[in-house]
Amino acid sequence: MVSWAGAGVVGPRRRVCAWGCARGWGRRVAAAVAVGVLVAAGGGCAADGGADDGLTFWTPHVTPDRLARQEATAARFTEATGIAVEVVPMAAADQNQALVTGAVSGDVPDVVLIGPDQAAAWSAQGLLDTGVAADLLAELGPETFSARAVEMVTVDGVPAAVPSDGWGQVLVYRTDLLAAAGVAPPTTTAEAADAAERLDVGGVAGIALGTRPGDPFTTQTLEALLLAGGCELVDAAGEVALDSPACVRALADYQRLAAASVEGEQDVETTRAAYLAGDAAMLFWGSHVFDELAGLAPDFPPTCAPCAADPRFLAANSGFTTALGGPGGGPGAQYGLTLNLGVPRGADADGARRFAAFLLGEGYLESLGVSPEGRVPMRAGTPEDPDAFAAGWAELPSGEDPANRVPLAEVYGADAVDRIVAGAQDFRRWGYGTDDAALAGALAAQHALAREVAPLFDGADPAEVAARLAEAAEDVRADLR
Repeated sequence: MVSWAGAGVVGPRRRVCAWGCARGWGRRVAAAVAVGVLVAAGGGCAADGGADDGLTFWTPHVTPDRLARQEATAARFTEATGIAVEVVPMAAADQNQALVTGAVSGDVPDVVLIGPDQAAAWSAQGLLDTGVAADLLAELGPETFSARAVEMVTVDGVPAAVPSDGWGQVLVYRTDLLAAAGVAPPTTTAEAADAAERLDVGGVAGIALGTRPGDPFTTQTLEALLLAGGCELVDAAGEVALDSPACVRALADYQRLAAASVEGEQDVETTRAAYLAGDAAMLFWGSHVFDELAGLAPDFPPTCAPCAADPRFLAANSGFTTALGGPGGGPGAQYGLTLNLGVPRGADADGARRFAAFLLGEGYLESLGVSPEGRVPMRAGTPEDPDAFAAGWAELPSGEDPANRVPLAEVYGADAVDRIVAGAQDFRRWGYGTDDAALAGALAAQHALAREVAPLFDGADPAEVAARLAEAAEDVRADLR
């Protein structure tokens, strides 16, 4: 599993930067020239690319097995077209540094797999060839893509990149423990808090979720819960709204959840470990946890007591809610993060368009197969067969062990897989696709809100914490301006 929050990675797999770049996007994400000078002075790195040398593709899927699968897909493209492709593993933060350096020197990759925050920042700085993205969407059929995913990478009415895939935050719960306690599966943040309090007994925590201040996973958890609770980053007038009544209520639910969570500051590693060990009755995590619950990830096996006899015990005794709702009975919201194919300015535009079209067409299922549980398709099918890719994804073998990979549908059933795909078509994020994309991206990259949330876990008034969050967002907005 690899999950993404802002410009960093929130996830258990080891990250590899083959380029030796420094990390971090800097505070002023809009100041491209200043950042470029700083990176160049520090001896940053860039990739070779262009028509003379074939194509260069930067990917954040950096582990050796995933790199090998992507190289195999690129080789198929080369067979079909005669165009060579170099696949370069590079984490998102390193991409940010290296692209600015490359833009200064005129040496850029041809295709990059990026998050919506990167698409917004790079587009605002003039680093992306948005014409290629627009042409590619028109060629493949915009109706075949998730409208929400396209919206998240649209800047000033123009698509900055083309959606490929994504993952969503889910509430996972032990169906056996809920049934024994007479608790219905939670569908709202308040119900989740009620359930966590009821289930926090007998040495088993009610839930495991991110609570480490300033941590990327807490950034992810905070936005996911606040979005679900109806809390918006800005209001209709464009003013920061993190101190609104909806935000205060959502923070109150977060406070109750944290009080029933595993003791101590929790991050992406500790929360997953707690649920896999049977030490928590619920887990708020990314959808890529599904292969681990099923015992398909040897590095992170289920270790609960019944799991010794049945490695799929947790998969068989876990349910999940995709879109938690807030007060008022609305449809709910699922935090999700997409990966998108972007083409930098100065790239081999025609070659890049052909390779990106291949990755979203003939090679699409093969690309998603790198990590199906974390790469839910943002393109459901083709104009001729609207469900082709969604149906094909459900049958992709999942898991980290090549000798023990099975489709998620085989483990969880077709209905569960359909819910995952359906939820992914309506992912929500603060700001992306609006005039506030730069603010949202900077807040996520800096983990500014997660740094201010610590008092909430110590019993502070949620209204006071909401005011602190609003002040932090205003500071970042002023810095951007």
